[in-house]
Amino acid sequence: MSFVEIEIASQPECWRRAAELAQSHAAVLPARGERVAVVGCGTSFYMAQAYASLREESGQGETDAFAASEFPARRRYDRVVALTRSGTTTEVLELLGRLHGTTPTVAITADPETPVMTAADAVVVLDFADEQSVVQTRFATTLLTLLRAHLGLHTDAVVRDAEKALAEPLPQGLVDCTQFSFLGRGWTAGLANEAALKMKEASLSWTESYAAMEYRHGPISIAGDTTATWMFGTAPEGLREQLLETGARWVESDLDPLADLVRVQRLAVARATARGLDPDAPRHLTRSVVLADA
Repeated sequence: MSFVEIEIASQPECWRRAAELAQSHAAVLPARGERVAVVGCGTSFYMAQAYASLREESGQGETDAFAASEFPARRRYDRVVALTRSGTTTEVLELLGRLHGTTPTVAITADPETPVMTAADAVVVLDFADEQSVVQTRFATTLLTLLRAHLGLHTDAVVRDAEKALAEPLPQGLVDCTQFSFLGRGWTAGLANEAALKMKEASLSWTESYAAMEYRHGPISIAGDTTATWMFGTAPEGLREQLLETGARWVESDLDPLADLVRVQRLAVARATARGLDPDAPRHLTRSVVLADA
């Protein structure tokens, strides 16, 4: 088995541990009513999008998500949350440096032996969810589980759904599709973005992601009998029927959307294997982007 397959399979237990830790980190995580920004790069940015939407939708405070390199310097927040598996990503460390002494910061990371430990004012370490694969899977979903639990939005049913996502066979025919569109609404739009990235990284697949209501505004034109459209959460009324008229495959699930992301992770590995690729080591990618001139 590849590292990523082992890491994907370990997610239910990682989620249980993260949910148990949420209360112990409550003092450094955003408090109700705070104006918060969440930043990250790549997968971490998409988890930031999901968390920001969940926090604001649940009435716990205005919350924005940014790629770390695009943080608006003139905007003021009560707290900035930085998501970084490696703890070494250049854009995240530079932003934390600029914010030092002006805005409280907390980082969530997997590695306690990295510069982020001193760059942020507070740190939450999820070292049990660290990964050997370049491709992020369990760290991303575990940190989002921690944050969902802190918001009071996690239940044991989510973990049981993850176990189902690991045990049940994937829909037939998906490995052979030529293109994948991932759709989400609200917090699941971030999951759709992450699903598209995972398929690109691990299997070099042609993927796109959209807010579900935007799919009919142009992107549906690429749908056909060799493509698949995957919906995270509840689809807009009539979209499934309209998509099926194109001949494309429609994929949805009654699992919790985070558990449904586990199915996409499995599909990415299956497609990589079918194409003779190494899902642990995607081409042109490294575990962390560290810019030499920084």
